[in-house]
Amino acid sequence: MAAPSPAPHPEFDAIVVGHGLSGLVAAAELVDAGKRVAVLDQESEANLGGQAWWSFGGLFHVDSPEQRRLGVHDSLELAREDWLGSAGFDRDEDEWGRRWAEAYLEFAAGEQRSWLHEKGVRFFPIVGWAERGGGMAIAHGNSVPRFHITWGTGPALVAPFEAKVRAGEAAGLVALRPRHRVDELVVEDGAVVGVRGAVLAEDDAPRGERSNREEVGGFELRAPAVVIASGGIGGNHELVRAAWPERLGAPPATMLSGVPEYVDGRGLGIAEASGARLVNGDRMWHYTEGIENFDPVWPMHGIRILPGPSSMWFDATGRRLPPPLFPGFDTLGTLEHLAKTGHDHSWFVLTQRIIEKEFALSGSEQNPDLTNKDVMLLTQRVRAGATGPVEAFKQQGADFIVADTLPELLDGMRRLSPEGLLDTANVERELVARDREVAHEYSKDLQLTAVRGARNFVGDKLLRVAPPHRILDPKAGPLIAVKLHILTRKSLGGIQTDLSSRALGADGTPVPGLYAVGEAAGFGGGGAHGYRALEGTFLGGCLFTGRAAGRAIAGRSPA
Repeated sequence: MAAPSPAPHPEFDAIVVGHGLSGLVAAAELVDAGKRVAVLDQESEANLGGQAWWSFGGLFHVDSPEQRRLGVHDSLELAREDWLGSAGFDRDEDEWGRRWAEAYLEFAAGEQRSWLHEKGVRFFPIVGWAERGGGMAIAHGNSVPRFHITWGTGPALVAPFEAKVRAGEAAGLVALRPRHRVDELVVEDGAVVGVRGAVLAEDDAPRGERSNREEVGGFELRAPAVVIASGGIGGNHELVRAAWPERLGAPPATMLSGVPEYVDGRGLGIAEASGARLVNGDRMWHYTEGIENFDPVWPMHGIRILPGPSSMWFDATGRRLPPPLFPGFDTLGTLEHLAKTGHDHSWFVLTQRIIEKEFALSGSEQNPDLTNKDVMLLTQRVRAGATGPVEAFKQQGADFIVADTLPELLDGMRRLSPEGLLDTANVERELVARDREVAHEYSKDLQLTAVRGARNFVGDKLLRVAPPHRILDPKAGPLIAVKLHILTRKSLGGIQTDLSSRALGADGTPVPGLYAVGEAAGFGGGGAHGYRALEGTFLGGCLFTGRAAGRAIAGRSPA
């Protein structure tokens, strides 16, 4: 590798390491302030926007016009109770995470929506109800629907910040440096003053696909501020397993990846080596409703089902999951329960009527109607039949079994299970017993009670929750079973930061010149979510922390 050429004087006011959403937001704020900024990333320019580009574009808003139009009564007080009940802050290391949580709640209930609206971001009028919770008012989960889908999904959320950065590039304020892999931070007299790394060979791989790591040169850049926006560890299963906490059971032997391979955690180690404090690495957010992508982009590519509440959920042995572990209610509670069974998969059993109403697939590429702002295609969601992407998975996905009769369905489930593991007799017994409960409006089956309660919300009744019916009713068929896998996604811990996104050292004081944003900062403070997230808060955390860093570096007020 050629020797790097050090720059004796700072060429830039700031260097942003990572061109995902949080990095672009920080850079956009710096451009607004007339600052010079270099934006570096080990991947090609085709990957600008990072994981956010692939996302559903869901954002957590509090007391929004969309909520009010649907009759949802939300408030900052209620959102705070939900957040704190979910976070369960219980460590000394949580001090800054708690402060970030309070600040973000104020932002989500205040300026977030209007700030984005001014940038041209709009939202789908039906608000989703994600992470419905643990069954009690002060427990974890959302008391009301708060999941606002960006009209245009992830790409539309990335777009205004990318546009600002590209305008800065045209004006000579921004240097976009793709294929520049940062390997170390330059530290002098205890302050971070720049970055060193390798220039990687050009690679024309499409967005998200594996790229080469061939080094063709070296570089060193200097600036009085360096922003780590390199993301978490979800694409590196070795690191995920190393960080896996005992409270969630044994690490899964097999997992799917919900993020591209480049989400490798390198930036966290690099920051730590330069004095930053990493906290809460054992807190993570992975999904249990993963399915193999029949048309994968990155290695072990999985897609998450965003389920409504009606599917019957069974573990790998055929035991029904206990309340309140219903689809869409408790992500980490379900993960913990399944991990402790010692098996890496579980099952949904449902009907055609349920899949048509209740199955959505996470991600911009799986929602072409919303991503492309196609109103005609969008009407498919309220017509008979599943959406095109869901139907494609039903027909082509390796994890889907479709059958006209229960014996055929159970035979298919056995074929996808290890020999002798699945108790199909118990699956049948549970289905028959549950179907008896549908005959009247009163039931001891809490899942049916939850389904009926969900349909009191007009958004769920219109788009997300099927009317209660017998699963074994041939008129509701065919029957469908879906084998579900653990799907890696987000790190909830990371670099501890103050409310200006300055990275803190082991002694709790800022590391001069070093900032961290987005997932690398645990979405603020090294863990603003605590143990659990409320959904829509990951993209929101990228926006909020990136904005705070850019404004602090530019000398404007912090978050």
